Order: sequence, then structure tokens, then C-alpha cells
Amino acid sequence: MSALEQLIWGVLDYSAMPLMFLLGFIGVSVGACLILRWLDKRRR
Repeated sequence: MSALEQLIWGVLDYSAMPLMFLLGFIGVSVGACLILRWLDKRRR
């Protein structure tokens, strides 16, 4: 593996965990908002 490849994999390795955490958090918040909106609409 070249030095560039090692650098890229190192960056991906370190950015993967926070990125997954962030995307999961965004997904959950968007999902929660949509469910709350749907429940609010259904109640009326």
C-alpha cells in the first residue's frame, strides 16, 4: 500500500465513527419530527 492509501484509510478510520454517530443522530431526530407531525395531524 502506498503512503497516500495509508493516509486515506487512516482518515476514513478516524472519521467513520463520528460520522456514523452524527448521521444516526440526524436520522433519529428527523424520524422523531416526522412521527410527531404525523401523530399531530392524525389527532385533529
